[in-house]
Amino acid sequence: MAYVDGYVLPVPAKRLKDYQKVANKAGKVWKEHGALDYWECAGDDLNVKWGKPFPKLMKTKPGETVIFAFVIYKNKKDRDAVNKKVMADPRLQAMCDPKDPIFDPKKMCYGGFKEIVHH
Repeated sequence: MAYVDGYVLPVPAKRLKDYQKVANKAGKVWKEHGALDYWECAGDDLNVKWGKPFPKLMKTKPGETVIFAFVIYKNKKDRDAVNKKVMADPRLQAMCDPKDPIFDPKKMCYGGFKEIVHH
């Protein structure tokens, strides 16, 4: 059964194009190292009437949007191997400018999920 890493993070709307460029490159790195699929989605309809809206959950500031992203792997063991390669890949490090971060990584939510239903 597949394994999924999921991410939710706030990004300043004015930096969304910058984030998109980095995410596009990162997705290519993940897939080169064995990820089956890589998705990055920007908030569009976040003022929902039921449940807890992502902006409230993420405690976004005015001018921030929410990114919902996920990476799909064959299984958890494969995910661990792929992520180890990705984190060692110098291209990933080159995308991150510590002096000008696109988002605050301390506000990112992340976790690994095992597949329980797939249609």
